[in-house]
Amino acid sequence: MNSSVIVIYNPTARRASGKTIKAASAFFERQGYATEILCTGSRGEAEAFARRAVLKKPHLIIAAGGDGTINEVINGMAFSGVSLGILPLGTTNVLAREIYPKRDLITILHTLITSQSRPISLGRITCLSKGVFQTRYFCLMAGVGFDGQAVRDVNLKLKKRTGPGAYILSGLHTLLSYAPHELTISLDGQTVCGYAAIIGNISRYGGDFKITPDARIEETSLYVCIFQGKKRSDLLRYVGLMPFGRHIRARDVLYRRVEEIVICGAAPVQIDGDYLCETPATITVVRNAIRLVC
Repeated sequence: MNSSVIVIYNPTARRASGKTIKAASAFFERQGYATEILCTGSRGEAEAFARRAVLKKPHLIIAAGGDGTINEVINGMAFSGVSLGILPLGTTNVLAREIYPKRDLITILHTLITSQSRPISLGRITCLSKGVFQTRYFCLMAGVGFDGQAVRDVNLKLKKRTGPGAYILSGLHTLLSYAPHELTISLDGQTVCGYAAIIGNISRYGGDFKITPDARIEETSLYVCIFQGKKRSDLLRYVGLMPFGRHIRARDVLYRRVEEIVICGAAPVQIDGDYLCETPATITVVRNAIRLVC
């Protein structure tokens, strides 16, 4: 490892700011770290930057953007041994909410320099995308069914302007046309059925909602909520229960700790807030996949 910091910066993130990046770069330079800023210009570029950055063996790679940017970076860094830090500049910044008690810039910058990195687990999903099987890692969650469709249909321009409001509007539109197919789901070999699922590697979802409240990023397991109701009224009931954490006790919600999930049927899938593919899909947990400063 050398005494350099590489910042992979998404300038289109909702809270992106050239002033913030300059301040971060100046801070690292004052601490004695040579700093390189890599600005992304298109989807997938953050992952490509990360793959090249790990070859330089820097002291730290920082993902400066939203949860989508972080997802790309972890897919470029997994099992490299290089430490990852995050500078949350996105719409909801779910990972930052999970790992940082305070999220002001100065506190985060000091954390990135003074705290040790620790190994964390990632979720790994294999599914069919555009006729080709692909495998991707996620650090937050995977959403299958209603959740995946709402993310797939979100208006990206509106997301830039309104942030979480774009997801809420997409969810309302999805609700009006929602016609789910039944899914057959294997949980560590036990078969159950449902119409939607959220698989969490952390406790939070979409901000501070704790959909999988027992999930911890350092543990070698995932938690899954399987929703077995298919009516619009069922969805509205789930949404009403979630802010209070009561959804996991609903009669038609299965909440389990798992290591492998196999989903068969037809449903859209999102990971870490971005649409990925359609089921069928296999999801597993991978221990010590990346080192995170937190």
